[in-house]
Amino acid sequence: MRSKRGNKFRRILQSIFLNLRWLVPGIGVKRWVLLILAGTTLLGVGMAVYLLDIYRTAPETWWLPIIKFVSLQFVHVRIIRALIFSLIGVVLVIIGITGLNWALLKPFLRPGKDIIDTVAEYRRREKGPRIVVIGGGTGLASVLRGLKAYSRNITAVVTVADDGGSSGEIRKSMGILPPGDIRNCLAALSNDEELLTQLFQYRFAAGAGLNGHSLGNLLITALTEITGSFEAAIAESARVLAVQGNVLPSTLRNINLVAEVELPEKKVTVNIKGESEISKMGGKVRRVWLDPGNPPSFPPTLQAILNAELIIVGPGSLYSSIIANLLVPDLVEAIHVSKACKMYICNVATQSGETDGYTCEDHIQAIEQHVGSRLFDLIVANNRYEGVLPAGIDWVRVKEDERRSNIYQTDLMDMETPWRHDSAKVAKTIMELYLERTGPLSTKDDAATI
Repeated sequence: MRSKRGNKFRRILQSIFLNLRWLVPGIGVKRWVLLILAGTTLLGVGMAVYLLDIYRTAPETWWLPIIKFVSLQFVHVRIIRALIFSLIGVVLVIIGITGLNWALLKPFLRPGKDIIDTVAEYRRREKGPRIVVIGGGTGLASVLRGLKAYSRNITAVVTVADDGGSSGEIRKSMGILPPGDIRNCLAALSNDEELLTQLFQYRFAAGAGLNGHSLGNLLITALTEITGSFEAAIAESARVLAVQGNVLPSTLRNINLVAEVELPEKKVTVNIKGESEISKMGGKVRRVWLDPGNPPSFPPTLQAILNAELIIVGPGSLYSSIIANLLVPDLVEAIHVSKACKMYICNVATQSGETDGYTCEDHIQAIEQHVGSRLFDLIVANNRYEGVLPAGIDWVRVKEDERRSNIYQTDLMDMETPWRHDSAKVAKTIMELYLERTGPLSTKDDAATI
């Protein structure tokens, strides 16, 4: 019997101590707890005044001894009585608040997740820096997947020049902007990358009558028809996936990427129109441009860049994703003007047909050739070259004789797919470099310790 009572008492104490975790810094609950306590105190004072009046004026009745006992009159030291009532009150308030929060938030929690840890994590990410990431393809999605552990204030900027695969088919048949890269970013920033996100990324077989389309592309297309605008369709898709951040196009203009490609074996230079066609030629890309030229930037994209504290360009296909974004004049001008810390994340490996034989310096020179120099404060490159790469690609190395003073090298490689970046490694490196340059601001430190 004593053992059972002891276990019950320990469980009660454990519950009380767990509830006290609501008072740890950074959760944003203490102010409301204090407000509730203040209101409860005033209510108690009012009740006490009323009961005291009854106690002093009421005649001797059968219930008067009960009131004396409940008010702890047998404890002759008033301060002790006050402390006992206060302690009981605080415990009851904490248990009540915890129960109320649990009842309200339980439907929105994933199984196995602790409510206090979930709220604390949300608050820390909410205080994270304002980050803009510019790129495309799997490289951009990889960076976003890592950064969302540090901040909820993330904006992904993607190109709308894609004309291949499912996106290209939708673009041609429906006349809307290509949704492929936007779909990948929405999935990467999703708060729950499990069944719903897998469903969003699901691609039908080519023989299934849907021409190999992904369900996410079809959903964005349908939402564009329903809402009447591409940007509204993105916002609705983000709401469905509980996305932490924003995904924005660089422009809403229907543009194509055109490249001047040198074909060494034929000793000629040709112009190739279409992002998907550039890498198929197998030549050396000399320059690229947009058709029509000088498209206007999407205003919310410019606002995000100008308000950013950290701007990250890359990784991704050098010409068809990164430079394609930077060719929007207003966008690159906003990057130049922005006071944010600006980083370029260089690719781990070359891309067949687009950057064959390129070093890290070649990537930087290609960007500077198109948008001007001194765009980046820091260049981050991989220095681990292990594993087997697919045929036709090689490591992107930093040559010591070409090394710039603002190049930072570290291990960014994904051990399972060595030609790609590891999300966690890239995000950790970015945040460490950012905090080193901006100083140990408390809110950002909180975000970086997640």
